[in-house]
Amino acid sequence: MGMSSLPERVSQAWKNREGPAILTTVDANRVPNSIYVTCVGMQGDDRMVVADNYFNKTRQNVKLGGIAALLFIDKTGKAYQIKGTMEYHTEGAVFDGMKCWNPKKHPGHAALAIRVEQIFSGSEKLL
Repeated sequence: MGMSSLPERVSQAWKNREGPAILTTVDANRVPNSIYVTCVGMQGDDRMVVADNYFNKTRQNVKLGGIAALLFIDKTGKAYQIKGTMEYHTEGAVFDGMKCWNPKKHPGHAALAIRVEQIFSGSEKLL
């Protein structure tokens, strides 16, 4: 799977998202772990970024590599799921970008970037 940019429809939905997103990672035994995330953003048009403020199990899962899923809904109630390979940044452009939008009250230990590879809305594959 190569890196892809978000279709315009998904970019618009992201700008009009409602509430927290849900981030799902998997551990070494293939057990999923889902958490609500509010400190999220985009880096370019091919990476979703989640601030590692209070990760615990998620951080352990990220270090194993693999795929993550980010689920969100827009203001119309339509759901979007973005899947892609994880990168964990503790310095550099992605990390610095996260520091710009992550609220100062949170530690922002690192930035989890998800390289956009697949996008679904319900069962419809958008990418």
